[in-house]
Amino acid sequence: MDAWVRFSSQSQARERLCRAAQYACSLLGHALQKHGASPELQKQIRQLEGHLSLGRKLLRLGNSADALESAKRAVHLSDVVLRFCITVSHLNRALYFACDNVLWAGKSGLAPRVDQEKWAQRSFRYYLFSLIMNLSRDAYEIRLLMEQESSACIRRLKGSGGGVTGGIETGGLGGPGTPEGGLPQLVLKLRLRVLLLARVLRGHPPLLLDVVRNACDLFIPLDKLGLWRCGPGIVGLCGLVSSILSILTLICPWLRLKP
Repeated sequence: MDAWVRFSSQSQARERLCRAAQYACSLLGHALQKHGASPELQKQIRQLEGHLSLGRKLLRLGNSADALESAKRAVHLSDVVLRFCITVSHLNRALYFACDNVLWAGKSGLAPRVDQEKWAQRSFRYYLFSLIMNLSRDAYEIRLLMEQESSACIRRLKGSGGGVTGGIETGGLGGPGTPEGGLPQLVLKLRLRVLLLARVLRGHPPLLLDVVRNACDLFIPLDKLGLWRCGPGIVGLCGLVSSILSILTLICPWLRLKP
């Protein structure tokens, strides 16, 4: 109960709940259209989705300042790659929120002359760049962890019996001159890498959740910008999954990837 009280007291939590409801409406609207529901019901679902979207924009007012503060903190990270990816991601998020604020002013009637289509395209472009940086950061963290895990496995094998390590390092059962070389050895290398990746992600739930969440979010700007049309059903499903994962990281802070 205490965790839920802390969760509901955050404006970010309320925004995530609205986001989950919005994409649930998008998914529901697609399902109703596919199964031939009445036009009136479909219209009501679309209107509810629009109201939730406008409410989310109101809750995100001022998030640009938070994103800029996060970028200022990320500048001091010691790792160069993490510093670049996280800082650029936060800067793009700040620009995304700024465009989103302009959109809110246009949709709420405060600035009726705003070209909503143009500002929507700008906001999704910055959102896409931010997600690309997030996924680049995830890939870098995965690479570091895989290298650490591989080195640990080699050290354990050397401690138990040094004759096996040559095959592990080359990804096969023997050296490069053995008959097992070629395609079978390449397949075995690939299999070992996949198993190592699965072991790393299983051992680091925050990284796994961040990868899945960013990958799901990626479909949204790709669809909105027309780079890859995947339809409202896929967008709604991916948005709902990423929203649930975001809510989970708010309820359980240890699942949030740091820094």
